[in-house]
Formats: sequence, structure tokens, C-alpha cells
Amino acid sequence: MSDRAVLLANLGSPASPEVADVRRYLNQFLMDPYVIDLPWPVRRLLVGLILLLRPKQSAAAYASIWWEEGSPLVVISRRVQQALQARLDMPVELAMRYGQPSIEKGLLALAARPGVKEVLFMPQYPQFADSTVTTSIVEARRVVAEHKLDIKLTVVSSFHDKPGYIDALVASAAPHLEQGFDHLLFSYHGLPERHLRKADPTGSHCLAYPDCCDRPSPAHATCYRAQCVSVTRAFTERLGLRDGQWSLAFQSRLGKDKWIEPYTEARIDELAAQGVKRLLVMCPAFVADCIETLEEIGDRARELFIEAGGEELVLVPCLNDHPQWIDTLAHWCQTEPSAA
Repeated sequence: MSDRAVLLANLGSPASPEVADVRRYLNQFLMDPYVIDLPWPVRRLLVGLILLLRPKQSAAAYASIWWEEGSPLVVISRRVQQALQARLDMPVELAMRYGQPSIEKGLLALAARPGVKEVLFMPQYPQFADSTVTTSIVEARRVVAEHKLDIKLTVVSSFHDKPGYIDALVASAAPHLEQGFDHLLFSYHGLPERHLRKADPTGSHCLAYPDCCDRPSPAHATCYRAQCVSVTRAFTERLGLRDGQWSLAFQSRLGKDKWIEPYTEARIDELAAQGVKRLLVMCPAFVADCIETLEEIGDRARELFIEAGGEELVLVPCLNDHPQWIDTLAHWCQTEPSAA
């Protein structure tokens, strides 16, 4: 048995689609300073206002996609954990940054395992963002320090360019693309523009030029948008898709701040107006289907597309527990260098 263990981490989900559980989840999520990066008093006031109406709206959205086994994100992530565990000779636990099972619970369970000296911490976000990757790592390190855990924490994150990822993405999506389409839209989760600027180590590259994602820069190592562009290009080049067959957009805006563009809703309207009838949508910011894919794209975006004149919107499933994705994760777990 290896002295290494694995902790997979994703964003999280309410415990149920009941309004009280959704409110509790949203409060934890939105009060994270890496998500809403405002001073605590301002953040508390803003989140308080959001929680007046948003929980009821979100609860209805969750209820529309909730599975008999529970939250789709948690159920799928558990399947991934179990499939990965079957491939490895090391313990594998699952954690969520918000809600349950928590990162704290996962790390404490692994640290209590006899012989575990190192935990490979794997936030399941292909592209880097402070609001996903950084907050997860900070929480994991907090738990290790607070509980004085005698383990090494080795982090594998933002794997947009890691060998095997694009292969798995192509393999999982190929059967759906083979059915034919008029256009393929890559819809990534959005971010406020200020998040990109804050993550720019040069302080002068991200969003400073219209083609900033095309200009080589050290900023791309922590630029969410550049990494979304990179994944899209790698995928389309692998499949030999022509310009005009595909486009890229960003979904899930919150608040009145300027978010990175183009916006998914606007792009869907444009495509319908251009005569696109069969639209495929992929969401490569997510490795597991969740409310942002199943409800926001699979339901609401589909309705928007049809109302705008389109005929069929097909949501391409995320990687989920596709065998090649499990193979890729297993390979990373077995080959990732140990922490110093």
C-alpha cells in the first residue's frame, strides 16, 4: 500500500433543494473573500441582499435537476472517487469547498489512515481562478495547519495543459459531435474582469490588449480566460474544426460588475439569428455536470435558443466518470512528483 492518498475537491452543493439548505450553502459560498473580493462589511451587506431573493430562485433551479440519489455534482463526483479508488492502491476521498463532504472532513479522514504520509490534493478545475483553485488550496492548508496534521500536501491544480486532459475531453465529447451540428459553442463559467487583473503577476497584461490571450506572457499561468482559450484551441485543432464552426463564451454572471465577454446568452441569440439550427454546447470549465450545465445550459439556454429561432440545443456532458478521464486521473496520481 502506498503512503500517498488522494483528495479530490470540487465546488460543492446544497444538502437539498430546500430553500433553507440553499440559503445556507449560498451564504458560505458568497461570503468567501475569494468569490466576492470586497471588504467584509461590504461583502456581508451585499450577500445579505442577495440572500433575500436568490435562495428561493436557486432552490427552484436545483429542484429541477436534482436526482433521486442527490445533487448531480456530488453523485457524479462520488462515482469518480469510487472508480478512481478501484484503480489505485492508495486511499481516495472526496471533498467539496462548500457544503459536504468538506475539505476538512476529507483531510482528517485521510490523515487518520495508518501509513498515509502525503495527500495529493486535486481541485477539479481545469483552469486557474482564485475563486476556485486558490480558495480550495488555502482551505486545505488551513486544515493541515490548524489540526497540526503530520502529512505533506502536494497540490495538482489548473490542469488545462496537463497531458491527458484534452485527450479525455475529446474522447468524452466525440460521440456527441459525431451526430452532427451546425455550430459548437464552448461555454465557460464567467469571472469579473477585476479577478483577471488581480491574478495578473505582471500587472499590465490581462485585458490590456484586445488580443491579450494571444500574446505570450507569464500572466497566462494564472489567467483564467487565457486558459479557457487554450483549451478551446487545443480541442478544436485536435478535431480539425474550422473557424466559424465554433465559438467561445462565458456564462453565470452575478451582480452588476463587468464580467469577461462574450456572454453566453448574447452569443446564443446571435447564433440563432445567423441561422444555426442545431447547436452543441460544451462546458469545459466543469469536469462534472452540475446546476450550471444541467439547468443553466440544458434548460434555460435551450429555451432561449429555441425562442430565438433555433431548433435544437444539445448539451454535451462533462467528463463525469468517463473511463478515459478516470484513466487520466489515475495516471496523474501515480506519476505526480512528491512534495518537497
